[in-house]
Amino acid sequence: MIRKQVGQRLKELRTKLGLSQEKFGLEVGLDRTYIASIERGRRNVSILNLEKIWKGLKVTPKEFFNSTLFNGDEQ
Repeated sequence: MIRKQVGQRLKELRTKLGLSQEKFGLEVGLDRTYIASIERGRRNVSILNLEKIWKGLKVTPKEFFNSTLFNGDEQ
């Protein structure tokens, strides 16, 4: 499920930067609970919010999706 994959990737990259959900949310202008729901795969994220997330993680969309999480297999 793509929502879970996006959430797992967000969490992976966020934790690599050493950022809590709260600090990351403040940096990108999104609520901590919203970030948490994305990471749990419960939120259908808009492309505009994905753009904020990519900028906050300092990655391009290509870099974000360049992960074995998105290899096409069902998880």
